[in-house]
Amino acid sequence: MKRALMENWALFLGMMMLMVANGLLATLLTIRGNELGFSDFTISMMQACYPFGALAGTIIAPRLVEKVGHIRVFSALASLVSIAAIIHLLTKDAYSWSAMRFLSGFCYPGLYVITESWLNAKAENRIRAQILSVYFVIQLVGPAGGTALVGFPDPSGNLLFGVVSILISLSIVPLLLSNNKAPDYTAPERMPVQRLYRVSPLAVVGIVMMSIGMSAQFISLPLYALQQGFTAAQASGALVVSLIAGALVQYPVGWISDKTDRRYVVIGLGILTALSGLWMVFDTSPSRLVFGFAAIAMGTYPTYSILAAHANDQLRPGQVVPASGTMVFLLNLGLLIGTVLGPNAIALFDGRGLQLLFVMVGLGGAAVALVRRVQEAPPEETGEAQAMGIIGMAQPGVLQADSWIEEEEQGTQADL
Repeated sequence: MKRALMENWALFLGMMMLMVANGLLATLLTIRGNELGFSDFTISMMQACYPFGALAGTIIAPRLVEKVGHIRVFSALASLVSIAAIIHLLTKDAYSWSAMRFLSGFCYPGLYVITESWLNAKAENRIRAQILSVYFVIQLVGPAGGTALVGFPDPSGNLLFGVVSILISLSIVPLLLSNNKAPDYTAPERMPVQRLYRVSPLAVVGIVMMSIGMSAQFISLPLYALQQGFTAAQASGALVVSLIAGALVQYPVGWISDKTDRRYVVIGLGILTALSGLWMVFDTSPSRLVFGFAAIAMGTYPTYSILAAHANDQLRPGQVVPASGTMVFLLNLGLLIGTVLGPNAIALFDGRGLQLLFVMVGLGGAAVALVRRVQEAPPEETGEAQAMGIIGMAQPGVLQADSWIEEEEQGTQADL
């Protein structure tokens, strides 16, 4: 671990600043939008522009990197995201904020792909696992730290937007000052959703369903807490607790899924999500809001990594990278749907609509996993589940996919 930090500290620092900035901006916009009088529908549509932009970014950004190189694309994308943060600061209308959310969503996938591929090029086989572990810690800690910053005093209402812009601008510096040459990069071929569905229906359906729950919580929790009488600092603090809870269970849940049929784990996580949402339907006490949402986070956030591992258990090594891109696309599709549904569900069913949404998502995910378990036996051999980023963070990409391929190929060689 120490060696991985020493050799790659500049890139890790750049990624950490990106993660903090992204988590801070996403939460800040929900809270400030509420203060400006934006309706729940307006906030949901504004925030939905981020995953909508990411759907385009996951397709276009890798092609840009392949065409003009890492440095140019990273600098251009980071500059655009920094500009977007400043425009949020200078304007107070939903239209410009929505346009800037789309721009940020388009740019961030490219920033992640570049940083991950650069790290992968710098990683020797003997320290690759260490680099992955540090990378996952950054994915989990960064947005939680950014969300926590929302609670800092900001009398003018301008300071935190400036902090976002500064962090993004500074993230360019480590990459530009790195003494390693930019690695070669070829955009991976994409695997159509229909083809991935034939390999793993559970992965396709489950990723969309559980990412709906992830984004509904991330975007709606601060808004719901504010409507329950929480201050902005308390609302952001509630989200931080949920992020930490979701992060803490990533590795234990992954370890359990490596020891049994992963579909049992998906069923368990879905039931946990549904029961937590059901509890919050009957117990709407603000004092227990934090615990309820933390339990929902523990059920929703780890599910993506288990579903991705389940799909990879059934893929050939050469299919892992294109399948990873397709799963990220499905993830962003679910995030888009959840971002629209979450805030608009808050007022439904006498203020219990958001909780019922979590019940439906949890039961739906568990039901699909149960049906697939009945229909098909588990794979004879399984790999290891990798902890994944959560909403507002980098998602699985070059570094993770290459690690999966390397592990698969090593296993194949050992068998020979």
